[in-house]
Amino acid sequence: MLFGLDGVEIGLIIVFLCLFGGILSGFPVAFSIGGAGIISFGIIAGLDSAGLLVHQAIDTGSAMYNDLVNSGVKADTISVFRYPELPRVAQPVFERGWEMAMDRNLSFIVNRMNERVFAGASIETLLAVLMFVLMGITLERSKIANDLLTTMARVFGPLPGGLAVSVVVVGAFLAASTGIVGATVVTMGLLSLPTMLRAGYSPQLATGVIAASGTLGQIIPPSIVIVLLGTLAGDLYSAAQESRAQVAGCGDALTLLGEPAVVSVGTLFQAALLPGIMLAVLYGLYAFGYAMLNPSKAPAVEMAASTGEVITRRESLTWFVAAPVALIFGAILLAQVNVIGSQNVVVDSYSDAGQTASLRTNVGEECQASMIELHGQEAWDTAVAEQAAIDEAGGVEQSHQLTDEERAAALVQKLEDAAPIGTGIAVGFLLMALVLTTARGVAPAAAVTPLMIGAGGILLGLLVDILLISPQTSPGMTVILLAIPLALTLYGVKYAAGSLAKNELLRVVFPPLVLIVAVLGSILGGITNPTPAAALGAGGAIMLAAYRRLADEGRSGKIVIWTTFAIIIMILVGVNFDLRVNQTDVSFESWIAFIVAQGAYLFAVFGILYGCFVLWRGAVLPPIVRETAKVTSMVFTILIGSQLLNLVVISFGGEHYIQDFLKSFDSEFKVFLIVMLVLFVMGFVLDFLEIIYIVIPIVGPVIYGGTFDPKWVTIMIAVNLQTSFLTPPFGFALFYLRGVAPKEVTTAHIYKGVVPFVLIQVAGLALLWFFPSIVTIVPALIPN
Repeated sequence: MLFGLDGVEIGLIIVFLCLFGGILSGFPVAFSIGGAGIISFGIIAGLDSAGLLVHQAIDTGSAMYNDLVNSGVKADTISVFRYPELPRVAQPVFERGWEMAMDRNLSFIVNRMNERVFAGASIETLLAVLMFVLMGITLERSKIANDLLTTMARVFGPLPGGLAVSVVVVGAFLAASTGIVGATVVTMGLLSLPTMLRAGYSPQLATGVIAASGTLGQIIPPSIVIVLLGTLAGDLYSAAQESRAQVAGCGDALTLLGEPAVVSVGTLFQAALLPGIMLAVLYGLYAFGYAMLNPSKAPAVEMAASTGEVITRRESLTWFVAAPVALIFGAILLAQVNVIGSQNVVVDSYSDAGQTASLRTNVGEECQASMIELHGQEAWDTAVAEQAAIDEAGGVEQSHQLTDEERAAALVQKLEDAAPIGTGIAVGFLLMALVLTTARGVAPAAAVTPLMIGAGGILLGLLVDILLISPQTSPGMTVILLAIPLALTLYGVKYAAGSLAKNELLRVVFPPLVLIVAVLGSILGGITNPTPAAALGAGGAIMLAAYRRLADEGRSGKIVIWTTFAIIIMILVGVNFDLRVNQTDVSFESWIAFIVAQGAYLFAVFGILYGCFVLWRGAVLPPIVRETAKVTSMVFTILIGSQLLNLVVISFGGEHYIQDFLKSFDSEFKVFLIVMLVLFVMGFVLDFLEIIYIVIPIVGPVIYGGTFDPKWVTIMIAVNLQTSFLTPPFGFALFYLRGVAPKEVTTAHIYKGVVPFVLIQVAGLALLWFFPSIVTIVPALIPN
């Protein structure tokens, strides 16, 4: 053996030296990865042909090995790390020669590229990366971040450490709207760092809070890190749990786990929501606490007065807190007593299938023992009792076609169970009521009559829904009956919108907030998957940027506003009407709805094209497109290069060797801790893209093949990568900030300032480690 090392170990060392050498050479990283794979394969193949690389594999024909297998130990769990005393046999690292390995790698590359890049299920999810990048760059180039920073500084500036808190708030906003760490750090460094220094803030606190807040884009949805991790985590978790089930003696993962081994990007967004908010809150609390202890280093700053009306504390509490809380909790209470709820009375043609037992019980003894070990004896006994009751009743009830009598009875039952007020109508009127109450709080001295008319329209609409609209009322008749209440409500809302537009905070915060809620709400609520939501976000960002550009030019933005309404009308009509006009029997109201939806769609397309024209004319669109193409191309080039590098590692047994090492530890927590430490260290020198596509596929089958919740595992990895992005001396966020910081801010200032936030990150990781429910509670509450 060369240098006393196993041939596979030397091969791994060569791969990593080539990778790091390529990255440190200054050659573009996206191409360095693929080049490192080709060069390392050539070096390993040459050493193997010269007989210098020898792999000491377990002799599977020895008596000791056979005795171990006959004793009940699974062959898949036997490795040189767990059983070092087993006899070895020397063999080349390429079992059938490097020529066969290269031929197989080329075939794998073609198949992998077809599955991961050009076709397959994951390509749709990867398209979300393009859309989110476009959304983030558009918002960053449209000066919306500048407006947010200025406005938040006016709100929080008078508080101790207020400017630092405002940076955290804006960092969270930008994270939820861009998800691009480099752009966020650079933007806030250029805009807020000079202001904080002029206000007397400590350079350490100023740089630390900017760097830390900029990295929130790695964890707060819609995070590109979560999208890319999610595309891998789903495949890794499914395959790892299938392998685990086979080792446990069960036929498939569904039998062993009692639930499908599935994890999606949308579910990961739900899981990342609370950890991201938690980190932002911890940052803000540290900034406020630092200011209280060191008031001279984080002084309160009186910014320029806002143009809004002076509002008393009582008015603020009444209209910004009490009224919204009363409306929301009132709606929730009415939903609990079925006053507000579903009015769906559609009866299926087939009955529902009967309920099965919580666990499959018709399994072999080995699988039964594994399931009892995993779920506990009580859960197994419960499942056995459930299955016995099902068998006694004649087995699981099969789905069958309903007779006319059964359909009529089911319809009557649904009509009896239907709530008096439909959920959609209640939510719509609730949102408009919140607009009215907010407008009252913003301008308490303004005329109240239009707001009262709007409130009356809401009450009248709810009354009409209760008395005149039944679950069987057609959508067209529903629109006619609600026409007058809607007209009254919209009159009040229009007046309220004028009052809200005069308030600087709402005028700046509301548009991006609506966009964030629309994108995240559609994903977190399970309405759609990340790709259509990302497309909605990209289109919305273009409209916001165009409106901002028109305002700067002193031109009207009515086309953008009407485009927004057209999109809303298109969605509402599509949800409530049957637009399938290619059927033989189409009602008149369906034709009307189709024409309205088609007109709204065409106007929306025109509006988005008009927005692109405005940005192109203002020389904003070309750099947005170029930067989007640059970032997206880098992502996909790294994906291709990393696949090549992974195949090289697989070809000489490196992946299997690393996995055997990790599996040799009995403690699952210890294995995951080792992986987290390795990822943390590698985060110093590798970007998150390289780590996701190079390291995660190798260690993923181990960390996703245990009992840990895959959502928790993925979020822990994301937060860990965020921590390494901050940690001196190699954190990428520190270099981004160093590049835009003034000369009086030294690298030492940045390093010292970021250390407390690194400790906060470590504390956040510890909280997630000891309280995994922070990650899992939101996906458990929201249906998927």
